[in-house]
Amino acid sequence: MIPYRDTIPLRYTPWVTWGLILVNFLVFAYSEWLPLEAHNYFNYLHGLVPARYTFPEWAGKAGFPAGDYTPFVTSIFMHGSWLHIVTNMWMLWIFGDNVEDRMGGVRFLAFYLLCGLVAGGLHVHFNPQSLVPTLGASGALAGVMGAYFFLFPYARIVIWVLFLPLFVRVPAIAFLGVWVIIQFYKITTPAAAGDHIADVAWWGHLGGFSAGMLLYRLFLLPERDEPEDSPFTRWERRAE
Repeated sequence: MIPYRDTIPLRYTPWVTWGLILVNFLVFAYSEWLPLEAHNYFNYLHGLVPARYTFPEWAGKAGFPAGDYTPFVTSIFMHGSWLHIVTNMWMLWIFGDNVEDRMGGVRFLAFYLLCGLVAGGLHVHFNPQSLVPTLGASGALAGVMGAYFFLFPYARIVIWVLFLPLFVRVPAIAFLGVWVIIQFYKITTPAAAGDHIADVAWWGHLGGFSAGMLLYRLFLLPERDEPEDSPFTRWERRAE
């Protein structure tokens, strides 16, 4: 099952969410256009390679620029495959616009990047020896989902049952709760078996989600809070 859309109406045009989606696709198109060797170099140089920061001596010998921390940001806009980017951008399309609606564009962008930075930092911390470049907006997106979890817990997420003409509505708190459980499962099961899990930033996902839950209030615009008689507030009460 995959999320198809949510049911919360928008009050403002989500320019930043649309812009982030566009930039991600442009970066991906550029990387895919490169010859294979240049493509791999691009991913290693601008992707987040944990060992680059935990083993600086190795990083210097491997040719990484010393003191360059830009991959913590640039990796947020890079993806490894069409499925990867389409999945992430679809989720950003569903959850990002409503969170931006409450934060405003500038604050939303700052929040998005901060959650991505926290996710990248946790990924490096828990996978210090990994030589795999981490790519993707998943950590920043997870932060958006963490904010959505508290801002719109009773919104309805329309789920498409794959291969069937069937759409069901579930509360956002249930959909996102299951998502968090899956991340914990992906971390604990391979860890218990002693397997390597650094190829996917599961810790980064949880770190971004936690950052979103803890920090979202700092980015809300007070003037966008809804009065009790607002049609949006009444809609949320009906959704409950």
